Amino acid sequence: MLDARAWLLWALAVLVTASSTRNPLYVVLVLLIAAAVELACTPRRRGGLPASFRFGAVAVPLAALFNGLTVHLGETVLFRLPGWLPLLGRPVTLEAFAYGAINGLTLTAIFSGFSTFNRVTPARDLVRLTPRAFHEAGIVLSIALTFVPQMTRSLNQIREAQAVRGHRVRGLRDWLPIFVPLLVGGLERALGLAEAMVARGYGAISDQAHSPRAQALLALGLLALLLGWLTTLFLPQWRVAGIGGMIAGAGLIGGLLWRVGRSVAHTTYRARRWTAREGLVVLGCAVTLAFLLALLPFVDRETLYYSPYPRLALPAFDPGVGLGILGLLGPALVAKAEETACDD
Repeated sequence: MLDARAWLLWALAVLVTASSTRNPLYVVLVLLIAAAVELACTPRRRGGLPASFRFGAVAVPLAALFNGLTVHLGETVLFRLPGWLPLLGRPVTLEAFAYGAINGLTLTAIFSGFSTFNRVTPARDLVRLTPRAFHEAGIVLSIALTFVPQMTRSLNQIREAQAVRGHRVRGLRDWLPIFVPLLVGGLERALGLAEAMVARGYGAISDQAHSPRAQALLALGLLALLLGWLTTLFLPQWRVAGIGGMIAGAGLIGGLLWRVGRSVAHTTYRARRWTAREGLVVLGCAVTLAFLLALLPFVDRETLYYSPYPRLALPAFDPGVGLGILGLLGPALVAKAEETACDD
């Protein structure tokens, strides 16, 4: 199993890759790679398509329909709606439908990356990714997230047990025999978890009040981040200064959180080591981002930008960019190599 930090970097690389291009060919390639990684690195499910494909089957048509009916640009007119319809009463074009479908594909690719990250990363590893300054909040959030599937399983078990007894849900009152056992079971699990955490010493250390200096530095970092963002939005001639202010504010906040986190006592039961497998995944992500963001002479970055307006045409495809995107296949290659080693 790969380290959670490597998986997080991979998911962020998928996000940046899908957000950096409007070319549907590259977006579809990212989606296929994310689906391949999901199939290679997650437990097999009986029947059905990957979660990303099911999401895309809904997101792409809805995005295409919404954009096609509300954005009236393009030369290929499919039909016209009556002028008295607000927002809709203009020509509906093929280009608008295509642009909406591209938006849906981009959203599906991003969803696929983080869906895979969510399936392969255990809750305990997510807690470890939480900065020490927010360790308590990370534990609470992880517990809340793990309670959701437990409640879902309990609800299904209670409904099946009540159905065996002849209970049928016909109205609001019929939910009472299901809701009461569900509530009681949830309270019992919460009390048991609270007793276990107290027995292990959770919350035994008193909270430490932060110094006024740390609070002032945090406020200064937030102010610099906000002013830099506003400068880049409303003062284009000061764009460089705004970006510098944002970097300075983010660095000040990050440094302060790191310093506060060092004062939090932290122990690790079993430390995870960074191995060559994680290095391969990070190297693949770095190659992909380099092909997309760096000004490489053998890569035509103009193909990243595509618009179906004013008339729909086939997008261009650069093999160099396509090969660079294949760097996201790192987790699937690692999983395949581990499977081959186990078979041998």
